[in-house]
Amino acid sequence: MSKTLKIYVGLLLFLFVALAVFEFTAPKPIDWTRTYNEKHSKPYGTLVVRKELKSLMPNAKIQDLRVSPFEFFDDHYDWIDSVYTTSGTYIYIDGNNTVDESSAQELLDFASHGNRIFMSSNSIPQKFRDSLFLNTDYDYNLKGKATLSFANRILDKNEITIPKGLSNRYFSKLDADYTTILGYQEFDSIQHVNFIKVEYGLGEILLHLQPVVFTNHTLLKDKKYVYAAGVISYLQDESIFYDSRNKRGDELGSSELRFILSKPGLRMAWYVALLSLILFIIFNSKRKQRIVKIIKPVENTTVAFAKTIGNLYYETKDHNNLIEKKTTYFLEYVRRIYYIDTQLLDEKFVKNLALKSGKEIKKVQKIINIILYLKSKSICTEDHLLQLNNAIEDFFKA
Repeated sequence: MSKTLKIYVGLLLFLFVALAVFEFTAPKPIDWTRTYNEKHSKPYGTLVVRKELKSLMPNAKIQDLRVSPFEFFDDHYDWIDSVYTTSGTYIYIDGNNTVDESSAQELLDFASHGNRIFMSSNSIPQKFRDSLFLNTDYDYNLKGKATLSFANRILDKNEITIPKGLSNRYFSKLDADYTTILGYQEFDSIQHVNFIKVEYGLGEILLHLQPVVFTNHTLLKDKKYVYAAGVISYLQDESIFYDSRNKRGDELGSSELRFILSKPGLRMAWYVALLSLILFIIFNSKRKQRIVKIIKPVENTTVAFAKTIGNLYYETKDHNNLIEKKTTYFLEYVRRIYYIDTQLLDEKFVKNLALKSGKEIKKVQKIINIILYLKSKSICTEDHLLQLNNAIEDFFKA
């Protein structure tokens, strides 16, 4: 081993030891990020309230939803009998509302069938505001601590005061015929409504504008958990569908290395390995690379075979047969990739396919209209075949 190489190896070992000592001796900073994640023990995570739900509602069966409300409840809807095959209360707790329009409509439908929706967030979906005839506003002049209380005097003992971290958003418009005021927030002696219940169909929707009261920091400080318990007391002891913040690995980020970077030990090992690789490349940069022999790839005969079969059908002018096969292949692709039933090609089918494929609804509607039209014809022409083929190819384009 040369003297220079020994110096580099010694430097690498020194950096490794120094990094290890620093990693294990440095105090971990407190992460004040408002994640509202039920798996996080951070101050603004919701680990405590998720664990305590079972003790607050002992008879409830709690299920974490790791897909969107639309995906979950749409799969539990019986289209034949027009009823949901499941029932209970949907719970959503987050700082910023991320419920998409399709999910918001699905939640409204779920509530109208005699179920309950509880949503605690600083913002309300636009679909909810339009359907429930309500609106919210934000008072930028109000600052500092706030008092949170209930309209029901029985819950006076559950009133709390929070010095910071609150949102100044409140309900500024309500439908008095269907809305019940459940709670208030008071900044600088100015009181606004922040907790309501709205009757919708056969069910009800409870909306709350201060999700910070469900965070670990609030629940574990000065017995402020009594307010959260008061809010939860309005829920039924039944099946609970808890909207998880962890959907399809999002809790670790979108990076391919998200798991490694999430663990301090693995993260340090990754950086050391990366540094070692860089040093290895530097030491071997002068080595010559042998010429790599170019090997011609094996010809794909599948494509040629498919073209031959296609030309055979086309030359025989059997347009009806080709149209039937292209239609069958397209519908089988929809069932296999998007898990959509293709027995009934109606407006609901078009809407579901557009949502799951991300294609324009006009483009999807065009294909379905052509398929239905050609199924009704006993004799199809070459123009009909080209029209169907162009529409399907347009659908598969990015």
